[in-house]
Amino acid sequence: MIQDIIEFVKEKWKVDRRLLLLYGVIYFCWGLGMNWFGTYMEIAKFTYWWQVITCYIFYMIPISLVLRHYSFHHQYAYGLIAMCILEFLGYALKTSYAYPNNLLDQVFGIRNFSLGMAMFFALYFPVGNWVVAKLYKLIYAPKA
Repeated sequence: MIQDIIEFVKEKWKVDRRLLLLYGVIYFCWGLGMNWFGTYMEIAKFTYWWQVITCYIFYMIPISLVLRHYSFHHQYAYGLIAMCILEFLGYALKTSYAYPNNLLDQVFGIRNFSLGMAMFFALYFPVGNWVVAKLYKLIYAPKA
C-alpha cells in the first residue's frame, strides 16, 4: 500500500524541468506577494520570510503536481485538506502570526480565522495549476 502511494507520487513528479522552474517562479513570487499583502494589511504573516520557500516551493508545488490533472473541484477538495494541515501547524508551532483583531477576525470571528485561511489558500492548487499550464503552453508550446 505505502509502496503504491510512493510510486504514484513519483510518477506525478516526472515532469519537464521547465515546468518545475515555472512552478517555482510563479509560486515563489505568489508567496512573497501574499506574505507582503498579509503583513501590509495586518492579517497574517510568516514568522520568517524564508518560509515562503518551505511552504510554497517544498510543500505546495509537490501537491500541485500530484493534483494537476484532477478537476477543479477535486483539486480544491484535496487542497483544502493540505492547507488545513499547513494552517493548523503554522499557528500551532507559531511559525505563522495572525495579527490580533485583523480584518478576517472582524468579519468572520476569531474562531473561524484558520478555517477561512485554509479555504482561501486551497484555491491555490486549482488556480495555480491552471495559471502554470497556460503559461507553460504559451511559453514552451511549439509554434505552428
